[in-house]
This record gives sequence, structure tokens and C-alpha cells, in this order.
Amino acid sequence: MAKSRAQKEALLVADIGGTNARFGVWYEGALHGEQAYKCSSYAGPAEAAGAYLKQFRTTSALPMPRSAAFAVAGPLLEDRVVITNNRWDFSAAATRHALGLEQLIFLNDFTALALAVPQLAVSERFQVGGAAPLADGAIAVIGPGTGLGVSGLLRTGAHWLALQGEGGHATLPVVDAREMAVVSALHRRYAHVSAERVLSGDGLELLYRTLAEVDGAAVAPITAGEITEQALAGKDKRCAETVDLFCGWLGNVAGNLALTLGARGGVYIGGGIVPRFGGYFATSPFRQRFEAKGRYAGFLATLPVYVITAKYPALIGCVQAFEHSSPRLEAG
Repeated sequence: MAKSRAQKEALLVADIGGTNARFGVWYEGALHGEQAYKCSSYAGPAEAAGAYLKQFRTTSALPMPRSAAFAVAGPLLEDRVVITNNRWDFSAAATRHALGLEQLIFLNDFTALALAVPQLAVSERFQVGGAAPLADGAIAVIGPGTGLGVSGLLRTGAHWLALQGEGGHATLPVVDAREMAVVSALHRRYAHVSAERVLSGDGLELLYRTLAEVDGAAVAPITAGEITEQALAGKDKRCAETVDLFCGWLGNVAGNLALTLGARGGVYIGGGIVPRFGGYFATSPFRQRFEAKGRYAGFLATLPVYVITAKYPALIGCVQAFEHSSPRLEAG
């Protein structure tokens, strides 16, 4: 079988989020030279990618890429690209020219993650409840990180079609009095309380502070990492409630997504937060809230949920997008 273009030539791939830009080079069927850069240290993707390519040139004997596929955390409507949770605001065409590339495509970061799902090894995920997936069934993808990414996969003939949307900005659902109190407090500051407002790194910190506000308690500033650490160690009740509410809300939102897509192929959770919960996540309120959908509780109980533990899965999704007709923006 003839090799695809991405297999024969070096392809620069990137996963650009609100906090980090991750780069690698795909060549001869494998990913090489993966590195992560802080977005705050660079003016835009051209500067960050230029720094990566300069390092790659001096440390690798592989050919320099002439084409690239960048996954970005934000909507892709036209040449101007704005990353939702960082200050990067740039031209797709100008980025291609600055890097001297023959071809550059952009796609949503969770479209890229979704495209990577069929390529995951068993060791790059762990299951949280449910039965076996239905082969070729629709797949839901969701993940809290700097923001909340949402996508899905639908089988179309020999290939998977990844959805490109901004589901993380849908309205946050409420099911009990405690959640209502939190959302009411948030509404005093925000006209719209989205799922991402709570289900993200900043959201975890906001949720902790809002719980304290609802309880009339004064608390010192604390990071998402510290909240997670203290919750998992059983050192702080408010941290534990914060993580439990976070997991329960994620279960509710993921269950809604699974119903919307009919995700009998499973639900995959990506992003940088949930893998840090480790075994705690399996015993959290996530699964109960995922299934708590009234007459469809039995249907959801059969759907498997997987937590993605692969280090750079979206980079593999970029390769898939470059090879196939996935939702994308071609830089002029």
C-alpha cells in the first residue's frame, strides 16, 4: 500500500490551548520531539512554533516540516483566529507565511482529540463504569482543562467524522438545591453561567470560592491543584465537596452529551484535570449523575466512559485531520 502524504513527509502538529502549546513532528508513522511551551511566553503561535522548530532543527536529524496541522482551543470561522482562554489573536494566513509553510490547516482542539480516540491504545485510557462499546457507534468526547472542550465522532463509511462545536459554553444544568445556590451566586456576577464556568481549572477555583460564599465562610486563595490535592488526601471538607460537585456536574453534562449523540460507542473524557483525580474519580458522584436521566437511566448505564491518559493525543488527531476531510480551516 502506498504511503500517505503525512507518512512520507514530515508534518508539524500542534495542540494549542489556553495555557500550553504542545508541538511534535509526525514522520514515517510516528510522533517525534514532543515539547510543551507556555503560551504566555510568546506573542502568538508563529513565535511559539518558530521556537520549537529552531530547537527541533538542532536536536533532530529528521527533515524539517513543510506542512502543519494546528489544533486550537477556539472557534474557527475565518482567517482571524482567537484562542478562547488566552490572549492570542492572529491571522491563519500570516502564521503560515511567517513559518514558511506550504500548507497549514487549523482545527478545533477537541475535534483533534475526537479524531485521536480510535487510535488510542488500551493502555492510554481507563474505564469508569458501563458495558462494552458498540462497534462503530457514535462517540462523545468531553474534557475540562483550561476550558471545557466538547466534540463527538460519527462513523461515515471507512472514516470517522469529528464534530466541531463549542458545547462547553452551553448553559450549566442544575438538579438540586446545593447546585441552585451555587448557580444563583454565580448569576450575581455573570449574565450567563456556562458549563465551562465551573468545569475548568479556573472553574474549580471559582466553585471552591462560591461554596464558601454560599456558606458565609472566609477562605484564603487556593489553586485548582491544591484543591485537588487536599480533596484526594481527605484533608479539607470544602475541597472534597468542591471536587465532588465538579465530578457530579461533569457527569450531568457528559450524560446530556451522550443522550444527544446516542453515544453507544462510549464517552471519552480528555483534558488535563480528570486524569489527576486518579481512582477518586471512579468513586466520585460522576457515574451516578451521568446515569441519572429518568426513563433513560437504563440506557446510560450501559454506556462505557473512558478517561484518556495518553500524553499528547490531540497531536495524533491533527495527523488524522490532515489526511482526511475533517472540519478545518485552510490558512491562505
